[in-house]
Amino acid sequence: MQEGRNVLSIERDAIDVIDQTLGQPFIDAVRLILNTKGNVIFSGVGKSGHIGRKLAATFSSTGTTAFFVHSDEAAHGDLGMVKKEDVFVAISFSGESDELLTILPALKAMGVKIICMTGRADSSLAKVSDVSLVTPITREACPLNLAPTSSTTVTMALGDAIAGACMVAKHFSREDFARSHPAGALGRRLLLKVQDVMRSKSLPIVQPQTPLLDAIEVLSKGRLGVVFAVDAYQKPEGVFTEGDLCRLLRKSVDLAALRLVDVMKSNPRLVSPKAPAHAALHLIQESQINQLAVVDDETQQLRGIVHVQDLIAKKIY
Repeated sequence: MQEGRNVLSIERDAIDVIDQTLGQPFIDAVRLILNTKGNVIFSGVGKSGHIGRKLAATFSSTGTTAFFVHSDEAAHGDLGMVKKEDVFVAISFSGESDELLTILPALKAMGVKIICMTGRADSSLAKVSDVSLVTPITREACPLNLAPTSSTTVTMALGDAIAGACMVAKHFSREDFARSHPAGALGRRLLLKVQDVMRSKSLPIVQPQTPLLDAIEVLSKGRLGVVFAVDAYQKPEGVFTEGDLCRLLRKSVDLAALRLVDVMKSNPRLVSPKAPAHAALHLIQESQINQLAVVDDETQQLRGIVHVQDLIAKKIY
């Protein structure tokens, strides 16, 4: 427990140092990335390579097109993926990585702008880069002061800070994030519309003057627990549910003598097909019902029914 806290303390202190020394190079790096007409390419080897992969994924998912190129592979052909308009982010804590230094002359000859993330301001990498982001640390959090720990933590955090600044500058929104994460919970919440989950075929609908027994038969066949009454223009006028039927049976009334209009609830809850699916779920929960009538925005004609189980099936919570 003590060693665990010691590691966390050392890494926390290392991030504090970077926070306190953040300055013009950070601004220059952000501006360089914002102004590029190409991609942001991360590169490194070993632990630095792992960080580069992670940061490339972070930038790509937050509005800045980025990818990772392994330094060794770049020296053997993958450098062909890099274009003049790109920004190259070289990661090496020592700043003396042979693999990176080998490809830098080719990048400079192409006119590619280079940002380096290194622990040494006097390193070979820092000297040839257009922007040098220096992340000095007093020691690694490793008990032996050997394994990259504090150095990798501050490099990762600094990369995330750049990504965050770019997001703010680009006015990157939750909706933008959702578009690149369509399979995630947020993507489903922000992207799915009512029209994507509603049922639009074989809808359980009848006329208000329909005999109740006939309406109950439609309710049963519909398997949605509801029947909607619509007028001659297909506009919803009322709703009758299985719950309404159960309450009616307890009263021992003569069902054969009734029409649907006699027992239905008027003014059913409606929703637009273009409304967010999560908004439909909120309305269902707020109204303590199981389904909504989906109506055309202009004509108010019934277009479908959205059921709470359909929303749950799509993992809309």
